[in-house]
Amino acid sequence: DTIEIEGIPLIDLSLSHTTDINLLVSEIGNACKNWGFFQVINHGVPLELLEKIKVAAKAFFDQPVEEKRKVKRDEVNAMGYHESEHTKNVRDWKEVFDFLIKDPSFLPASPETEDDEIRTLSNQWPETPPQFR
Repeated sequence: DTIEIEGIPLIDLSLSHTTDINLLVSEIGNACKNWGFFQVINHGVPLELLEKIKVAAKAFFDQPVEEKRKVKRDEVNAMGYHESEHTKNVRDWKEVFDFLIKDPSFLPASPETEDDEIRTLSNQWPETPPQFR
């Protein structure tokens, strides 16, 4: 079901609906800039897969913090568990787990155009639950 709340951007990812990819990118950019989030419809991900993802994520985040911190991200490895993000110098009330679709991924080490150094990012996965990976 789609739940629409007044003003929250609704992004339709169906290719038949969105004929101009630049328009879609602009809609997403505006939603991020003005709201910080958006609702996606017609993404094509099967509901049973979404349910499996939710179950695995809940199993991971329901573990004791000591277990989650075994895959904590740091300055060397930016992928993994993190629970101390700050917004305007105030700690956020959330936990996150960052991962890459393409593993490993290669990125510029800095935004400087003359810097040729490449940074390699790799996923780190918890032992439990095994289906979280």
